[in-house]
Amino acid sequence: MEGIILKAADNRGLDAGQIRAAMERALEGRKDSLKKVLLLPPDFTRAHSGAGDITAMLYEMLKDTCQVDIMPALGTHMPVSDEERIAFFGEGIPKERFIVHNWREDVIKIGEVPGQYIKEISEGLMEDPIDVEVNWRLVKGGYDLIISIGQVVPHEVVGMANYSKNIFVGCGGYSMINKTHMLGAVYGMERIMGRDHSPVRKVFDYAEQHFAKDMPLMYILTVTTHEEGKVLIHGLFIGRERRLFEEAVALSQQKNMQFLDEPLHKVVVYLDPQEFKSTWLGNKAIYRTRMAIADGGELIVLAPGVRQFGEDRGNDLLIRKYGYVGRERVLKLWKEQKDLQENQSVAAHLIHGSSDGRFTITYAPGHLTREEVEGVNFKYMDLEEAYKLYNPEKLKDGFNVLENGEKIFYISNPALGLWAYRGRFFSE
Repeated sequence: MEGIILKAADNRGLDAGQIRAAMERALEGRKDSLKKVLLLPPDFTRAHSGAGDITAMLYEMLKDTCQVDIMPALGTHMPVSDEERIAFFGEGIPKERFIVHNWREDVIKIGEVPGQYIKEISEGLMEDPIDVEVNWRLVKGGYDLIISIGQVVPHEVVGMANYSKNIFVGCGGYSMINKTHMLGAVYGMERIMGRDHSPVRKVFDYAEQHFAKDMPLMYILTVTTHEEGKVLIHGLFIGRERRLFEEAVALSQQKNMQFLDEPLHKVVVYLDPQEFKSTWLGNKAIYRTRMAIADGGELIVLAPGVRQFGEDRGNDLLIRKYGYVGRERVLKLWKEQKDLQENQSVAAHLIHGSSDGRFTITYAPGHLTREEVEGVNFKYMDLEEAYKLYNPEKLKDGFNVLENGEKIFYISNPALGLWAYRGRFFSE
């Protein structure tokens, strides 16, 4: 099948009819021969991807002619709750059609990215080989077609999210997740975000080219924005070829990146409580704004749903143990502490969530105490007090002048893009 590229003619986005027609075209000529299909959408933390509606649409298109299973590409995230499943995918897909991916136990090794290649792409910063692991169902599940669905958007580990990341991390295992997160952290987040050909992306490309060629994969990639409570899909890219991802990257760079002519001194970020329940996810407030914040600046995170640090108990305990103590300190601990060596994605997360003293980070969480927040090296603010100062219902995205005359920059959802001071981004 030749790739399909569909871009909205205006800022209103694509409508459901256009999206359905594109997917019908993608399945044309093979639909009747399909007996077993696996859909790999993201989980609820990617609620603004448009992938929930696309998954439901695909299920309706295929359910009467073949078996359709849905396995959200969780990575290390918590399984989708019943409430999240219905909110994201609707009520038309039976619960029994959903499979939970377990990144610690459900994977098999299909190859290895050589250490020499890692050394080359990391500029000598790392040289350990990386096991390529995927959920066993992708290889031994007997599927005629595997459709990976998700959003291309700036990302702190890989540069631009989705495409083969959905396979090797979203449906991947311990080694790949840990080592690629650490690779990205060691190489430098600010050298990666918003760019395509990062070292981590090169690992995924290597794995795709060498070990996934026989998987019956099709990618459905979206580029979206979110306005007035509605997800707008500006681009749809369907197929297997990397050029489709590159087209999506170019559109996302236009739609999801905001460049600023001067650094920001005070940034306030709101985390939707349905989407962000941990700092593991909520720290997108840090990742996506750090290139915009001035030295000596301040970031305040309004986090009514945040109740823990890690997405699973093991990661949560490690974050509480070591804290967000800065790049150099975490790298030293990583070399010394076995538990961090065995959980490199946590070490990487601690680096990503630190400002290295360049700006302050204050969390106003709904379900964590002052002691817990300060225990991981963030500042603490009471949520109700924070709301009195920075009421999300009264703020608009972008610059706001408060009643006391203070100027702040407000972001209602950090997962939707990347904000950067022009001088810093283009100097990296």
